Amino acid sequence: MSGTARPRKHSLTLRGHRTSVSLEDAFWYELRRIAEAEGKSVNELIAEIDAARGVTSGLASAVRVFVLERAKAGPR
Repeated sequence: MSGTARPRKHSLTLRGHRTSVSLEDAFWYELRRIAEAEGKSVNELIAEIDAARGVTSGLASAVRVFVLERAKAGPR
């Protein structure tokens, strides 16, 4: 996979509100792969991550940690 190490901003809707998340291409790629494997949209998956993150971390950080944890857990 090629891409950039610079974060790219993507707009999405969470709980009826437009927002944006900036992530590196590798994280967007893995997030899309995970969402597809689970039969969800990226918006749905990010909404779940958002609901579980609490208030101690930013959304982009929570998404990165989620993707990292999934990668460390191996194939499902």
